[in-house]
Amino acid sequence: MSRDNNQEELQFSTRLLHFGAEIDRATGASSVPIYQASTFHHEDIHNPPLHDYSRSGNPTRQALEDYIALLEGGVRGFAYASGMAAISSTFLMLSAGDHVIVTEDVYGGTYRLLTLILSRMNIETTFVDMTELDQVKAALQPNTKAVYMETPSNPTLKITDVAAVTEWARSHDLLTILDNTFMTPYYQRPIEQGVDIVLHSATKFLGGHSDVLAGLAVARTPEIGAQLKMLQNGLGTVLAPQESWLLMRGMKTLEARMAHSERSAARLAAWLDDRSDIAKVFYPGLAQHPGREIHERQSTGYGAVVSFDVGSGERARKVLNKVKLPLVAVSLGAVESILSYPAMMSHAAMPAEVRAERGITDGLLRFSVGLEAIEDLINDLEQALTE
Repeated sequence: MSRDNNQEELQFSTRLLHFGAEIDRATGASSVPIYQASTFHHEDIHNPPLHDYSRSGNPTRQALEDYIALLEGGVRGFAYASGMAAISSTFLMLSAGDHVIVTEDVYGGTYRLLTLILSRMNIETTFVDMTELDQVKAALQPNTKAVYMETPSNPTLKITDVAAVTEWARSHDLLTILDNTFMTPYYQRPIEQGVDIVLHSATKFLGGHSDVLAGLAVARTPEIGAQLKMLQNGLGTVLAPQESWLLMRGMKTLEARMAHSERSAARLAAWLDDRSDIAKVFYPGLAQHPGREIHERQSTGYGAVVSFDVGSGERARKVLNKVKLPLVAVSLGAVESILSYPAMMSHAAMPAEVRAERGITDGLLRFSVGLEAIEDLINDLEQALTE
């Protein structure tokens, strides 16, 4: 019986399960096979096989790459050994002497790449507050080649008007890149708004189980896809077959996990916002969150990450030591809740004065809400916040 269907016509929840490689056509197996092979035999040297060496292409990884391209609405996907491998490989589309405009409160690993590594290759960066389009425009230089967005940003959840930035960038022939880790394609599909390359730390919400390290990229056009493929193959920054399989398994439950975690995150944000001992709460679902209207135009949900400032570094460390349910750890987006301390974890690579300029205070905590009962998470945080 034929199972062919047009995935583009299916609802997102259906595409998560019926993405084209969910059934192995050779055996009927209900899971993509793990092709744990480094090389592939050539039956006819004049007609080489589709895959010849796993750095250049592997059937398991290819299934994942096609999967994320389908979900994001791009023409071609790529899987990497980590989120930073995806980001760094993409930035190497730039050349010495080029300039890029970047969201100012970008993920700490991206900041480190730009300021400590790519700067040595004479690739220049200007960090701007992308909530202000005029600041983006003012950063344009004769050698500007790309604009890099992160929305909501990490960890203060600032909102960039993706359509406005992309329209302006296109008028200047600039490449647009967007880190979609926090929203995932379930809530936000930037390619539909004209973004050229979408990136993911797939370790986070896409994988969802704290058991795989992976990065993904999706290209809007075949030409950009060809460039990314050359870099992926040339740099060897590929995801292994076992991790590719684990990531696909996690992605199948993306909608169910995100929907549950978002409901809980909204309740947590409202509870924190009502407390007089919390200096500030950052969550796009709050009525007073800056950029909420823009976010609602370009996304279908608010996500599962809530950041909040408890007032001081001393108090933040006390809370981290007293909570019992969430992991106190780097990362986010897992089935279990994760409480992070950006100043000493995700953004430790930023100098203290730079963090302060971006609102990443010593009292800031980032809560990635998992699948636990929200009542239990709130009760646990209540006792941790009690002096």
